Amino acid sequence: MIKPKILVSSLLIFFVLFTATSQTEKDTYSLISILKTIQKKFGYDFSYINQELEGIHIPKPLDSINFEETIRHLETNTPFNYTILKNNTVALSFKPVEICGILKGTDNLIISDATIQSSEHATISDPEGKFILKIESPNEKIKISYLGYVPLILSSLDFIKEPCKNITLTQKVEYINEIILNNYLIKGIDKQLDGSVRIDYNKFGILPGLTEPDLLQTIQALPGILSANETVSDINVRGGTNDQNLILWDGIKMYQSSHFFGLISAFNPYLTKNVQVFKNGSSARYGDGVSSVIAMNTTNNINDELDASIGLNLISVDSYIDTPINKKSSIQLAVRHSINDILKTPTYNRFFDRAFQNSEVIISNNSDERFSFYDASMRWLYQLSSKDLIKVNALVTRNNLVFQENNMDSQIDISRESSAKQKNIVGGILYQRNWSEVFLSELLLYGTNYTLKTVNSDIPNNQRLLQENDVLENGVKLNTLLKTNSNINLKSGYQFNETGVSYLRDLNNPTFRDLTKEVVRTHGIFSEIEYKSDSNSIYANLGARLNYLEKFDTYIFEPRINLYKRFTNHFTLELLGEIKSQSSSQIIDLQNDFLGIESRRWVLSNNEDIPILKSKQASIGLSYNHNNWLVTTDVYYKNVEGIITRSQGFQNQFEFENDHGSYSVLGIDFLVNKRFKNFSSWLSYSYADNEYTFNNLSPSNFPNNIDIRHNINFAVAYNKNNLKISGGINWHSGKPTTLPNPNNMIENETIDYLNPNSERLDSYIRLDISSTYTFKITEKINGLAGISIWNITDQENPFNTYYTIRDQNDMEEVEEVKELGLSITPNAVFRLNF
Repeated sequence: MIKPKILVSSLLIFFVLFTATSQTEKDTYSLISILKTIQKKFGYDFSYINQELEGIHIPKPLDSINFEETIRHLETNTPFNYTILKNNTVALSFKPVEICGILKGTDNLIISDATIQSSEHATISDPEGKFILKIESPNEKIKISYLGYVPLILSSLDFIKEPCKNITLTQKVEYINEIILNNYLIKGIDKQLDGSVRIDYNKFGILPGLTEPDLLQTIQALPGILSANETVSDINVRGGTNDQNLILWDGIKMYQSSHFFGLISAFNPYLTKNVQVFKNGSSARYGDGVSSVIAMNTTNNINDELDASIGLNLISVDSYIDTPINKKSSIQLAVRHSINDILKTPTYNRFFDRAFQNSEVIISNNSDERFSFYDASMRWLYQLSSKDLIKVNALVTRNNLVFQENNMDSQIDISRESSAKQKNIVGGILYQRNWSEVFLSELLLYGTNYTLKTVNSDIPNNQRLLQENDVLENGVKLNTLLKTNSNINLKSGYQFNETGVSYLRDLNNPTFRDLTKEVVRTHGIFSEIEYKSDSNSIYANLGARLNYLEKFDTYIFEPRINLYKRFTNHFTLELLGEIKSQSSSQIIDLQNDFLGIESRRWVLSNNEDIPILKSKQASIGLSYNHNNWLVTTDVYYKNVEGIITRSQGFQNQFEFENDHGSYSVLGIDFLVNKRFKNFSSWLSYSYADNEYTFNNLSPSNFPNNIDIRHNINFAVAYNKNNLKISGGINWHSGKPTTLPNPNNMIENETIDYLNPNSERLDSYIRLDISSTYTFKITEKINGLAGISIWNITDQENPFNTYYTIRDQNDMEEVEEVKELGLSITPNAVFRLNF
C-alpha cells in the first residue's frame, strides 16, 4: 500500500510540473495564429510566406496596446521586419540575424575548429566549441561538419528559437580507408592502404575512348586487368575468367554486369559514388571471387538539395533525380534506355555488328531485328537518428532482342520469331548503426534474380528450342567494427546466402525437356585485425574466413594477409596474400548456346564433375612516389583449382571434353606515371605466363585460352578548368589459338587439330581519343558536351578464331571464322545538370 505522504508528495510534484508546462504553452503562441488575431482586431492584412513562419512561437501581445505598439512587440520577438504598405497591408521580410551554437561530442568533449556553413556564410567553432553565424533567410540549411564525426544539417529556425543552441555531434565509426597513392592514373583513381584501387566518380578525370565513365571499362585501364574479347562482360583479372570476379553493387552480388550483351556496363556511373577493386589481399569480409573483387558503392549521405541530370549519347538516354524528402531523408531515382527505337546511329550499328557477329541474328535470311536495353534504379536513405541509417536499394536491368527467322518452303515464305531476353532484378535493405564512438554495425538483407532466356526457331526442321538459365539468391550480411584505440580496428561478421541455379532446355520436335536445378546454402564467418601506425608508415590487416557449405558438409578456411611498409618518404613495400573459394561458375556446352549471343550460363558446384573453385595468390610490390613521379611494380603468383573444360570456351579438340583441372599464372604488373600541372601521363605493362593443367587431357599442360603474355597501355590526359582531353594506345600480344593440321584437316568427320593453343593470333592494337567540356547555362544549370572515337585508326583486331566444317560442292571443307573487335566507333554526349 502506498503511504499517504508519498502519494500526496507525488501528486503535488505532478501538479507543479503540469502547471509549469501548461503555463509555458499558454505564454507562447504560434506567430501565424497571432498575426491572424491582429488582422481581425485592427483590420490589417499581413503578407508573408507560410514556410518562413512555421515553428516560430512568441509571447502574445497585450490586448490593451494599440497597433503601433503591437508591431514593435512583433519586431522585438521575431526575426522579421514589418513594413506597413498602402491599403492596410503589412509585409514581413526576414532581417539577417546572427545565430549561436555550442558544439560537443557524444562523449561531452568540446569540438573546436568544426566547419559551420550556411548558403552565404561560413565560420568555425572556437576553442570553447562556440560559433556565431550570420543567416540571410529562415529557410537556410546549416551544415556542420568535423573530421571523424557524422555531418549534421539543421534548419536556421532551430537556432532562432534558442539564444545559443547546444548541439551534439555523433562520432563517425568507419573502416580505415586512407589513400597512399593519389591520382594513380588520373584524377579520381587512388591506391588505398588496404591494397585496393578506388575510383571516385565525383572527381573523376577522363580516359581515352570514353566520353562518360563506364564503370567496367574504367577498371580495364589498371595494370593486370583487361578483356581478351573487348567487352565489359568478360573481364580478365590476372588471367582469370569473368565468372571468377565477385561483382558487388552496394554489397549485393551481381550475376549480370552488362548491356548490349557485353559492350556497355549495366551500372549507371552517375549514381555510383566509387568502385573499389581488389586484385589480391581482399578483406575477409568478401567471400567468392577467386580472381578479384569489384565493389561498387552508392553514397550514404542524405542529399539536402535537389540534384538532377539528363543526358544523351549515341546509344542511350538517361536521367536521374536525387531529392530530399525532409532533413532526415532523400530519395534517388534513375533510368536509362537505348535510343535505337527512335534513331539507329552509326555508333549503334557498330555495336550491333560487334555484339551479334557470327550469330544467328545476322544470318542473311533473317530480318526485322528489334533490340533494346534499359536499367532503372531506386535508392532511399533515412537517417532514423544521429546513430541510425536505413538504406533501401533496387535495380532492374534488361536486354531484349527479337528477330524473324525466314525460310521459303514450296514457294511459300515462312517466318518464325526468335528472341533473347536477359534481365537482372536486385534489391537490398541496409541498416547501419553507430552504437558508440568505437563500435559500428551493418546489417544487409538482399535478394538477386538473374534470367537468360532464348527461343530459337529452326524452320526447315520445324523445331523450336527454348533455353533458360535462372539464378535466384537471397542472403544476409552482418559486419561489425570495433575501434580498440586509434591504431587498431577489429572487424568481424557473418554471412549467409542461399543460391539456386536452374537450366532448362525444351525442344518441341522431337519432344524433349531437360530441367536441372541445384541449390547451395553457404554460411561464412570472418574476423580480422587492422593496424595502422600513427605516422601511416606501417599498415597491416590479418584476417581469416571460415565457410561452411551445407550441401557438401564442407568447411573451407580462407586466410588473408595485407602488409604495407613505407621507407623514407618515397618508397613503399606491400605484401599481399589470400586463399579463396567459390561455388558458382559459368560453363559453355556448345558454341551456339543461347543463339550464339550469350554462350555462358551459370551453374553451381556439385563436388563431382563441377568442383568448388579454390585459389591461392601471393604478391609483393614496390612503389616509388616523389616529385610527381609514380613507379609501381608488383610480382605475383596465382593458382586456381577446380576449373572445368566446359567453362573455358574451348573451340578446338577439347570442346566436348569433360575434365577438371587448374591454371597457374606467374606475372608482373608495372606502372609509371608522371604528373604535370595540367597533364597526367602513364605507361603500364603487364607480363603473365598463364598455363592450364588437365591431367586427363593430352597434352595435360598447355597455354591458357587467355594467356596474353604482354599488355601495354600508354595514355595522356589534360585537365584544365572545364576542358578535359585524353588519348591513348592499347596493345597486347595475340591470344593463343589452335590450328587445324594442314596435312590432314578432317579425320573421321571431325577437324584434326595441332597441339592446343600452340599458335597465336595477331597482336591487338587500338588508339582512342576523347574530350569533354563543361559550361554554365544558367545560375543553376550546367551543361557538358563531349566526343570520343574508339579505334580511331580503324584497326582490324581479331580477338578469336575458330574452325567449322561446311559442305562445299559435295565436299567437306574447313572454314575459318574470325571474331573482330569494334571498328572505328565515334560517340558523343550532351548532359544537363540541375
